Amino acid sequence: MTNNLSAHTGQLSKFILRLDRIRILFWIIGVSFFTLIVPTAFIDLYGSQQERDVMAETMANPAMIAMVGPGDLANYTVGVMTAHQMLLMTAAVVGLMSILLVTRHTRADEEDGRIEMIRSLPAGRLSYLNATLLVISGTNIALALITGFGLYALGIETINLEGSLIYGATLGGTGLFFAGVTAVFAQLTETSRGTIGFSIAFLLMAYIVRGITDVSNQALSWISPLGWVSKTEAYSTNNWWAVLLMVAVSGILFILAGYLNAIRDLGSGFLPAKPGNRYASRFLQSPMGLALRLQRTGMIAWAIGMFVLGVSYGSVLGDLESFLGSNEMIEQMLKPAKGVSLTEQFIPMLMIVITLLATIPPIMAINKLYGEEKKDRIEHILGRAVSRTRLIAGYLIVSVVNAFIMISLAAIGLWSAGTATMEESLGFGTLYSGALAYYPAMLVMISIAVFLIGNLPRLTSFIWFYVFYSFIVLYLGGIFQFLDWVGKLSPFGHVPQYPIEQIEFLPLFILTIIAVILTVLGFIGYNKRDIAGK
Repeated sequence: MTNNLSAHTGQLSKFILRLDRIRILFWIIGVSFFTLIVPTAFIDLYGSQQERDVMAETMANPAMIAMVGPGDLANYTVGVMTAHQMLLMTAAVVGLMSILLVTRHTRADEEDGRIEMIRSLPAGRLSYLNATLLVISGTNIALALITGFGLYALGIETINLEGSLIYGATLGGTGLFFAGVTAVFAQLTETSRGTIGFSIAFLLMAYIVRGITDVSNQALSWISPLGWVSKTEAYSTNNWWAVLLMVAVSGILFILAGYLNAIRDLGSGFLPAKPGNRYASRFLQSPMGLALRLQRTGMIAWAIGMFVLGVSYGSVLGDLESFLGSNEMIEQMLKPAKGVSLTEQFIPMLMIVITLLATIPPIMAINKLYGEEKKDRIEHILGRAVSRTRLIAGYLIVSVVNAFIMISLAAIGLWSAGTATMEESLGFGTLYSGALAYYPAMLVMISIAVFLIGNLPRLTSFIWFYVFYSFIVLYLGGIFQFLDWVGKLSPFGHVPQYPIEQIEFLPLFILTIIAVILTVLGFIGYNKRDIAGK
């Protein structure tokens, strides 16, 4: 042991970097790649300033402002367009990256006993936390430099050096901020589940609050950290103060996390878990009951977030009809349908975003099974009178129910807020049917995760790349003008866009059958393969 609180921080930083070098590399390459291909695509799609001005009119409606934030629509160059349509979404992804990486080496390592082993060596009390924050800071700085100089290297006239650097700095600053938020939650909570749950809930609430304030009163969007992203106005006014604010608050959060880490006991948290009953109920003694209990906090946080997300989007539906009806560009972009209002034609775009977000918590729920396996906890369950089929089935049921709840709450929130803001409100059946049409596609995603857990457990992270791919090709497909088959590679690409298209049960039935087949193959593989620790 040593009295130096930060002893051997550098060596521990090298250790963490070695452990996560592939993971960090994938994050940097993925974010940088999709950042750098967007401006080139915009030049191909909107070659003249007149075409870009028409797109600026399109982005001026409340729904789009709620999604991507405000922008300099009066000076809608390629640079401004890139920052307006991509910066906020990319910043949210970078925030998620920081949350996952910081949790992995703070509360998760503490749960697994690694930090206790490290503290038994001549390492400082704060060394591992400082090393984690040092590595994640370096990751975000590298990402900022690569994206910043990479954008400038494209040689596009309106993508100048200062705007490119502030674009990259905004991404890096957002990553630093959410690294600080996660580091603080890692001290407050007692589990990695709680750390991730609270951190992602904070990210969602920041996005939702920003969306609401950007539509109602943009001055209030300063209260949301994601609101600072839009305030940078890259390639327009290039407001560095917003970036400096991110970095300054990040530094305060880093210091706060270090202070809390220094005064608490190892393995404890300032928000201790509520003591359970003396005797477990019969439900808790089942694999499904245990899986539900382990993920209860995260599920509740996601459920609230999905409902509020639906409400935030529904709150702007009342202003869409008047705007869309006077915009010829939007009328050309939307798929025409007899007897369907322009607002109803806009709903499928909202549903894509909502359902892809709603797919995240059920995948987290099923992947928790392999997470417990890697921590050598599954063998204790299987050592009792519990079959592997019953164990994986318990996690599967929790995941399937989770998916239904998430998409339902989002649809209910969208309908309730839309009803309050629209003169001719949409029927509940219209919105709910359109949302549930995506449920079979969500089941396919869950079944892919089950298949990977049963047969290729080391590739379970692949499902997240598939979700990200679905978002890119479906949400951004109109911008990049992908061919139809590119969207069809995602199960969500086979879902009828109700109410524009009539719901056909055949593709939904086929998706369900695919989900069942993949699930069965996953069960078979799980029963045959070796379990870690056994």
